[in-house]
Amino acid sequence: MAIGEKEQEIIQEFLLFEDWMDKYNYLIELGQSIPIIEDKYRNESHLINGCQSRVWISAEMIDGKMILKADSDAVITKGIVYLLIRVLSGENPNDILNAELAFLNQIGLQEHLSPTRANGLTSMIKQIKLYALAFQTKEN
Repeated sequence: MAIGEKEQEIIQEFLLFEDWMDKYNYLIELGQSIPIIEDKYRNESHLINGCQSRVWISAEMIDGKMILKADSDAVITKGIVYLLIRVLSGENPNDILNAELAFLNQIGLQEHLSPTRANGLTSMIKQIKLYALAFQTKEN
């Protein structure tokens, strides 16, 4: 499934909820499904700077696809990083670098985040794209 198709799937899921408290609860529920990062990556070099809570993201290349795993010590943040991993993991680095991730605005997430959580989201996206750039550079 392409990045855009995954984004549309998430948009449709969030349309089922009218109230943002319900959307937050769904986000928390989604976070419980995150592919958990191994303990060896739960360190400072995988910690995302700029997040209010602690978030770790790891990336590896398998058969030309970037596989992402993550964890957070905050339930809402875990749900947010889950959305990013759901959309971007399993994709090639070039597609990740070109992904606009418009679904984040379309589901209303960015407008309902506190400024510190919004900064954290930006930092998570930046780190994932840096991983993609590093893998793309290595391949070339």
